Amino acid sequence: MNAPPAFPAALTDARAFAIAKAMLEGFDRHYRLFRQASTEAQARFEAADWHGQQRAQVLRIEYYDKRVEEAAERLQNEFEAAALPMDVWQQVKLHYIGLLIDHYQPELAETFFNSVTTKILHRSYFHNDFIFVRPAVSTEYIENNEPAALPTYRAYYPTRETLAATWLRIVDNFQLRREFENLERDVASVMAAVDQQLGDAPLRTNFQIQVLSSLFFRNKGAYLVGKIINGFHETPFALPILHGAGGGLVIDAALFGEDDLLLVFSFARAYFMVAMEVPSAYVQFLRSLMPRKPRSEIYSALGLQKQGKNIFYRDFMMHTRHSSDKFRIAPGIKGMVMLVFDLPSFPFVFKVIKDFYPAQKETTREKIKSKYLLVKQHDRVGRMADTLEYSNVAFPRERFDDELIAELAHFCPSLVEEDGDTLVIRHLYIERRMIPLNIYLQEATPEQSEHAVVEYGNAIKDLVRANIFPGDMLWKNFGVTRHAKVVFYDYDEIEYLTDCNFRKVPEARNEEEEMSGEVWYAVGPRDVFPETFGPFLLGNPAVREVFMAHHAELLDAAFWQGHKQEILAGYVHDVFPYEAQKRFEVRRAADR
Repeated sequence: MNAPPAFPAALTDARAFAIAKAMLEGFDRHYRLFRQASTEAQARFEAADWHGQQRAQVLRIEYYDKRVEEAAERLQNEFEAAALPMDVWQQVKLHYIGLLIDHYQPELAETFFNSVTTKILHRSYFHNDFIFVRPAVSTEYIENNEPAALPTYRAYYPTRETLAATWLRIVDNFQLRREFENLERDVASVMAAVDQQLGDAPLRTNFQIQVLSSLFFRNKGAYLVGKIINGFHETPFALPILHGAGGGLVIDAALFGEDDLLLVFSFARAYFMVAMEVPSAYVQFLRSLMPRKPRSEIYSALGLQKQGKNIFYRDFMMHTRHSSDKFRIAPGIKGMVMLVFDLPSFPFVFKVIKDFYPAQKETTREKIKSKYLLVKQHDRVGRMADTLEYSNVAFPRERFDDELIAELAHFCPSLVEEDGDTLVIRHLYIERRMIPLNIYLQEATPEQSEHAVVEYGNAIKDLVRANIFPGDMLWKNFGVTRHAKVVFYDYDEIEYLTDCNFRKVPEARNEEEEMSGEVWYAVGPRDVFPETFGPFLLGNPAVREVFMAHHAELLDAAFWQGHKQEILAGYVHDVFPYEAQKRFEVRRAADR
């Protein structure tokens, strides 16, 4: 492969600056709209406009691609960008870097530049001379110092005597335009939880509470996020704020520690809406609360999934450079519509849509892609893994084992291209690797098995509350996370619950029908018969016993139909990213 050309010695082409400026104008428009949608989330929360919140979430995800299309079209129309010499494109990048020196979102603007440029240039130019393979502008210590701007976080310095008043002030500073049912009561519950966390430790000289200046909105909740600093000890926390039964606001729980926050910011949950002027500062703060969470996942959790994709890919390239194991066919039962492979040393799987499917799978590539887009835009309620979608990904050919190469050539020839020592896959999805539930159950202790079966049923019920019918509910289509949560990850047969018709199997009219091995009654394309799930799912007697003790209603059409009617009537269910016993309401009820 020829070495990339050197950067031009001088910025000599006037078109280059105009293109860079037009590109940045496209990004600034995108971020202005993104931030507006995030800012308006507070008004929707205050008004309990849950359907509006869901619509805004879907629209916000679409913003980025629309702005990229607009920018690419503008560059083509005004500058005939695709026909420009390569030295002009090199100058465009240099001018763009100069424009980002005092920008508040330089890392996002660099990613936008990549997205627009890769729409115009051939992939042979996807290296650091033309796009931002590596970041060029530091995001360290960026802060908006304009007089009216909010700081990234507020710091409070209470004493033991002023701690309750400080918590009241922390909540009040967000100026929510809906009254709390009883904020003093809720703050007392927070204080009790904090005391339990701090124990008998004295408050040190530099005792402080740091709170991010914007609330985190998702579904029916708002999350106040920060950390308590006592000497050298830091305690991350989040306070979920909900609408109470009486219509006023309530602090629902106090969550402490990295593990609790990892569940709130899980890759299996919808993105937050957060009004941020300097997103990198939010990411840096959140990394101090969750050091085990990659920056890519934090950006995605904040709704900046394209930035998350960009950082993930950089991390992946760095990993391949510093590892030597080979990509292989992923362990487990092979899928009918997806070819799945992994790199043993990397905790993710790569999924490629096959070119053809067995006869029983009546689907198309476009249908499968639409299902994955549905999941991306939908409330994943902690039960559907987020996916990263990529095009034209170049892998080192030598890192693929022969069996995987043969499988790709057989099942996905239209999506695979060999280019010298590089293997290019034109379209793929990447998901976090989990232990397939069927494999987990084979190796689990009785206690682990019981927990997993209960979690499996809970996962299905959470999906039902989110208006999702998973379709194929076989154990192999669910995975177990490191927190022992069960998550669904096979999306080619999912449907909206409200689009399905849940029926009881009709009673046989005669002995011939009763003894028939074939379905003798009419079945529509969206008909589902829950009582028929049992034979496929519950062949193991130990599994069946646990399932029937906790989730027998999943085999009853009335359960599914009842939830469908609730959703059609406009009801939006609560699905909490924390255990029920952490809720203050549950604790107070137990005390009574």
